[in-house]
Amino acid sequence: MERIAHPVISAALSSLLAAAPALAGDLYFPPPGPEWETVAPRRAGWDPDALDKALRLAGDRRSTAVVILHGGRILAERYWDPGRPRPGGGLRANRYYFTLRGRDSAGRPIEDVASVQKSVIAQLIGIAQHRGLLSIDDAVARYLGRGWSKAPSGAEARITIRHLLTMTSGLTDKLEFEAPAGAKWRYNTPAYARLAAVLEAVTGWDRNAFTREWLTGPIGMADSKWMSRPWAQGPDAANRYGFAATARDLARFGLLILAGGEWRGKQVLPDPEFLRASLSPSQQLNPSYGYLWWLNGQPFTVRGGRRMRGPLIPTAPNDLVAALGALGRKLYVVASLDLVVARLGKTPNAPGEERFDTAFWRALAAAAPEPRPVAP
Repeated sequence: MERIAHPVISAALSSLLAAAPALAGDLYFPPPGPEWETVAPRRAGWDPDALDKALRLAGDRRSTAVVILHGGRILAERYWDPGRPRPGGGLRANRYYFTLRGRDSAGRPIEDVASVQKSVIAQLIGIAQHRGLLSIDDAVARYLGRGWSKAPSGAEARITIRHLLTMTSGLTDKLEFEAPAGAKWRYNTPAYARLAAVLEAVTGWDRNAFTREWLTGPIGMADSKWMSRPWAQGPDAANRYGFAATARDLARFGLLILAGGEWRGKQVLPDPEFLRASLSPSQQLNPSYGYLWWLNGQPFTVRGGRRMRGPLIPTAPNDLVAALGALGRKLYVVASLDLVVARLGKTPNAPGEERFDTAFWRALAAAAPEPRPVAP
């Protein structure tokens, strides 16, 4: 049973404006394998009945797995049967079953986590920069060659790795020129996906090799790996590889973020400044976005091409950071509550329903203790 005090840098991660509140208590890090210490909700200051209500809401909203950590220990863990696919329904009707990539030794689902993978790639870029393999201010063309996009050569030459991390490449989804790099924010998966190709170019390894060596291996994400997507193999596919993981493995990644990049005394994410920048507004076009992480507590958010006033999740603590993916794949990290939440499953939002993020966090807030103050 491993208990390690919060590193000093982990305090900085709880504030999106680079504040450094002191985090009380110790973090528990699970060893490799299935062993994982639990904590009773009441002992952790949570209302068990209200927490159960939040979990029932998650189940009613088509979740297949929810893992909640408090201080690294499992506060709650639930799994639900996704049911059977529709015969002859095809990809659109049975999208979830295409993204179910297997089960772990205990029968827990391993799912393609969709755009949650972006936040994983961001931290791999930070490790590569710390190792001197690249700089995020380098032009993407330095590693992928001229013509990696469909933009004019002059515009393409000004697109840096930082622009891909912050969704400000100035490219359309077809990688055509739309605006000068840095001038427009657009959530752009085809452009982002070139970051994995950059990492393969600078390491000479395939993405599973450097991900396992640098990240998933050290923190025990044994059931996580990159997998080819059979449904996304055409020349115009946005992202032909998906990162597949269990909810427990995602929770390990969230715990690493909560701990400031440290795991059992080792600094797995070696650059605290890069991690701080990842979890802070990366530009003012959409302050609710860091380096491929979503940020709560900002004055406005751009999602789906629309600018919306107010924070990303108004019912959640302001210091929440999130990795979000299609079908409602979620990884939330809230330092002021010592909390990590991972959710897998089917699309949780049906027509007429309140957004899952808002409803779920209202239910969690009713169960949670008061968050620790976060310095302005």
